[in-house]
Amino acid sequence: MALDGVFLSTLIKSLKENLVNCKIDKVNQPEKDEVILTIRGSNRLKLLISASANNPRIQFTKISKENPNQPPMFCMVLRKYLLGSKILDIYQYKGDRIVVIDFESTDELGFDSVYTLMVEIMGRHSNITLIRKRDNKVMESIKHITPDINSYRVLYPGVQYVLPPDSNKINPFSFEKIDLENYLSENKIEFNENFFSKLLTGVSKILSKELYNMFTKKYIFDINNLYHFIKEFFESLDDNKEFISYIDKDSKTLKDFYCLKLDLYENYEMLSYDDPSTLLESFYHAKDKQDRLHSKSQDLQKLITTNIDRCEKKKRILEENLKECSEKNDYKIKGDILSAYIYSISKGLDKITLSNFYSEDGADITINLDTNKTPSENIQSYYKKYTKAKKSEESAIVQLEKNEDELKYLNSVLTNLQNAENYTEIEDIKSELIVEGYIKFKKSNGKAPKPSKPIHFVSSEGVDIYVGKNNIQNDYLTLKFADKTDTWLHTKVIPGSHVIIKGRDFTDTTLLEAANLAAYYSKGKDSTKIPIDYTIVKNVKKPSGAKPGMVIYYTNKTLYITPEEPKIKRV
Repeated sequence: MALDGVFLSTLIKSLKENLVNCKIDKVNQPEKDEVILTIRGSNRLKLLISASANNPRIQFTKISKENPNQPPMFCMVLRKYLLGSKILDIYQYKGDRIVVIDFESTDELGFDSVYTLMVEIMGRHSNITLIRKRDNKVMESIKHITPDINSYRVLYPGVQYVLPPDSNKINPFSFEKIDLENYLSENKIEFNENFFSKLLTGVSKILSKELYNMFTKKYIFDINNLYHFIKEFFESLDDNKEFISYIDKDSKTLKDFYCLKLDLYENYEMLSYDDPSTLLESFYHAKDKQDRLHSKSQDLQKLITTNIDRCEKKKRILEENLKECSEKNDYKIKGDILSAYIYSISKGLDKITLSNFYSEDGADITINLDTNKTPSENIQSYYKKYTKAKKSEESAIVQLEKNEDELKYLNSVLTNLQNAENYTEIEDIKSELIVEGYIKFKKSNGKAPKPSKPIHFVSSEGVDIYVGKNNIQNDYLTLKFADKTDTWLHTKVIPGSHVIIKGRDFTDTTLLEAANLAAYYSKGKDSTKIPIDYTIVKNVKKPSGAKPGMVIYYTNKTLYITPEEPKIKRV
């Protein structure tokens, strides 16, 4: 991603215009590595600052997030020192990915004090630190760094703040020709696509390739040309008002973004924005949300996949047992033939050939015998093998059926988990797994979160459609919420959500929209021509003892849907 020092410089201009001299009204920390400052000025704004390892950034946001019941320590420290404070300045440190925000607030004794928020946007090393400016003391950091983690610097309350190691590259926004000459004489840098990223602070590899191509098209490499080229390019950024995201034409997914048009992405579709915060909101919101949900549900996914693997292994063993048991009739036939010819069998034989009266042509059959057993004991041995195989087969069939039901259930839970849209839905699935005995119950001291509700859509004809997001919701929708004459939809064989169309007054348009929801919220959401079964609710039954979400149905019809993102109204 191209949130480099150059993009950050254009972003900070936008932030500065809107933040300086404004006051902090609220401080929230919805995620362990993310804070949101509510700003009171001519407009009420929300400033999101994230130290996420995957998507670190700073931007204005319009999206509201649920806050934890107990605010984290970093949030409480920010509230103590920054609530009511005035933003004095916001700037970039040496053209690098470090944002400095100065706040003026009144301390406990009524004196004005200046506090600085250091925002380091550096991948997995990203951090947010509040320091007291007069003595450079760290008040708190969103991620504590101890000596065993980093020998160069530490970050926790009470220590002196130390900046990340300086890259010693040239700051492209403030340098002279002599600086360029000295740097190139002291550092041997090969002139290739990565040249500018090794020479200039805050230049990503993507921009470096772009600058290399721009330079080689116009100039021959020498110090004068290089100096004027860099100066002209970075001065031109002052007038830049266009921020672009690049979209892959085939997959329609966001590929990258930047603060100018990049020739490297000439084959991509371009979406233009007036300000960088709107671009970042659009680019990062879905990705960041998915990353966080995946991280939150990782342990549950591992638990479910472990149990799926267990069931798959059990299935293979049971199927192998059934294969072995398929020979049971052979034991009975041999026992019957030996019984018929018992008086012609002598003890001590290791095998005997007799006429097989079960065979249509009366062909002979050779039967192995235990030399240490009497003819009668050999006969009983074959009958015992037959009885044991028969019982094993009956048991294996029952166990295989139960195992198949468990596999269907676990796959449905995994699908629900992968489709979860918020933390509450993940907690609902965890509670379900506790009830089903997959997770040991642990008493919680905090308040139990409110369970999530099924998703409510309204079709283009104004008909209510409901979608279950987990098996508890599926049971509730189908068995309690829906009327007998409502329409029920579900993917055929594939794990997915129960979908209910309320009422009978609708056309095929609503039916197809509901079928799309059933396909979209299923394991087959990325496939094509998904079979969707539908029937009225009175034809759907839950077998006694069945796991949550598991039902049987009859007199259904089937239609085929290639799922797409729902376009109907979501309530």
